[in-house]
Amino acid sequence: MTRLEFGGTPGRSLSVLWAAAAILLCAAALRFADIGAQSLWHDEGNSYVQAMRGLGEIAFHAGRDIHPPGYYWLLAGWRLLAGESEMALRLLSAFASLLTAAFAAALGKRLFGAVAGLSAAVIVAVNTFSIYYAQEARMYALLALWTAAGFWALVEYLRQPSAQRALLLAAINTAGLYTQYAFPLFMIAQGVVALAALTRRVPAGAEREGRRAQITPVVWYAAANLLTIALFLPWLPTAWAQITTWPRAADPVPALQAFADLSRTLILGIVPTLNAPAIAVILMLFGGITLPRCPAWRWLLPIAWTLLPVVVFVGLGLYQPDDRKLMLPAQVGAALWIGRGIWVLWTGQAVTVRSRLRALTGRSAHGPAVGSMDVILGGLRLAAALSLLWMVTALSEGLGALRTDPAFQRADYRGVAAQISALTRPGDAVILDAPNQAEVFGYYFDESASVYPLPAGLSADDNATRRAVEQIIGEHWRIFAVFWGEDERDPNRIVEKTLDAGAFEMRDTWYGDVRLVQYLTPAELTLALEVDARFGDSIWLEDAALNGRDFVQDDALQIELRWRTDTALDARYKVFVQLLNPDGTLAAQRDSEPGGGLALTTTWTPGEIVSDRHALELPAEAGQYTLIVGLYAIDDASARLVVNGSDSISLGVVDVRHK
Repeated sequence: MTRLEFGGTPGRSLSVLWAAAAILLCAAALRFADIGAQSLWHDEGNSYVQAMRGLGEIAFHAGRDIHPPGYYWLLAGWRLLAGESEMALRLLSAFASLLTAAFAAALGKRLFGAVAGLSAAVIVAVNTFSIYYAQEARMYALLALWTAAGFWALVEYLRQPSAQRALLLAAINTAGLYTQYAFPLFMIAQGVVALAALTRRVPAGAEREGRRAQITPVVWYAAANLLTIALFLPWLPTAWAQITTWPRAADPVPALQAFADLSRTLILGIVPTLNAPAIAVILMLFGGITLPRCPAWRWLLPIAWTLLPVVVFVGLGLYQPDDRKLMLPAQVGAALWIGRGIWVLWTGQAVTVRSRLRALTGRSAHGPAVGSMDVILGGLRLAAALSLLWMVTALSEGLGALRTDPAFQRADYRGVAAQISALTRPGDAVILDAPNQAEVFGYYFDESASVYPLPAGLSADDNATRRAVEQIIGEHWRIFAVFWGEDERDPNRIVEKTLDAGAFEMRDTWYGDVRLVQYLTPAELTLALEVDARFGDSIWLEDAALNGRDFVQDDALQIELRWRTDTALDARYKVFVQLLNPDGTLAAQRDSEPGGGLALTTTWTPGEIVSDRHALELPAEAGQYTLIVGLYAIDDASARLVVNGSDSISLGVVDVRHK
């Protein structure tokens, strides 16, 4: 542990050390539990591929990304020691987060006292914001660690300035700059604290040595920052180019909403809680009390650490819900701020100084009201203990949801790859839309199917993408498409539209926020059926076409339905295509909104024909099956539209034979 220095009497110091150890053990348990249970998601796949490269190659590829190479360099070395499993890749973040909690304890103790340090550490330990990113093979937990270490080095320097400590601060800040481009926001907070500590007015008549003693720490601090900039200078042009040209969200979140969202996250974690943050806010008010014998920079440090980066981040319009992870280090600052509030209560300084307690209790210099003083101090300590208990309880409410709520589960590429591996045959194709899924997909998938990341390149060329998909349809019978991130890489949905126009959709399954769709390339639709049936009041099934009625096992039924409407529709409906056993029970089915979800009924133009293709996996058992088609309301599968007095229409019998 990094110089926690919990002082005091030997017995008290030992108790505090035991308490700190218990907190860190709790933090470790929360971070290491089930750390490899979830699949890697797409960004973690990028971390894995980067870690497999050489140092120079890592830098080259990081130069094309929005993250500098420092984390990847460290992960590359870590991988050689720990391995390449999901757990091994994420352990670097877990240990970084654990060390961050240790630095929170050290900083709180050094700045204010053991109560502040222990309180800050336990808040970091159980905060779901910290835990979530401690279990991700990305750089955000490391960003928080370098920030906490940087503030610890700054505190050590301000307490006892020296060239060696200035050099340590420069080294840590350089590591932070090479880890994430958000780190300069926290260096700004460091600078404000240093400015408050180092810029004291020198009396005009002061001795030369005294003046030098006051100026030298300023010079060393300035030199430390210049050294940091010099060490980062080789990467600075790349950083500037990426930061200034990287695409941003078109609609920034309003500043007040962004500030409120970030504040809730920093105080109570990423899992919504029913507990209002009122007690935390009160503790922060107590934590903002200035004390006569406390140097101003110590009081300022947690406030600047928490607020300045957030205000700049929000003020520049950079906040999006997915980017709040860049403010993870501010959670440690908020924990220190709250920890100071608990310390103010615990030590009886909630009324600023004990002289105010004397005034309130009628204590004089010669006759203190000891009993009243004890009652007040005891009440304040009870309030401090209950407040910390409330914080821990409120934060702990989200721990279960962090592991069970789908909103906090990462995309299951492990499941996607396993499903494709179970179904794929030689000659099948896999399309990854968008192509930056390739890294994580390759981590799990090593089958013989051809994999096509589309659209090609960093900017979408719709015509080139369309031609590539059409060529894939012409060369492969079965195609598995993995859809994620289309808004950024395929905003016009060219991949999906081309597949729906040229192939038959057979399966559609969600794995978190990733969708796996299986297509069959068209067979000849040899059987045309005149239908002319009305569903409900205004939807007509004009006709249908099948690829036959006689099949062998492992074949697939392909059907094209042609719909029209007499009037504009204000409700969305799903189409179901089913095969029924002779006794009427379900044998196979396929449900989808028309056009594979791209021809919603609410978009139909009255009088126009809508083509709707489906592929249906045939039952494994040989036999005769009745083919039926129908429509139901998207939000209620039981609300089927009536057709000819029934809830579906029969399109005849399908015969499945043994091979």
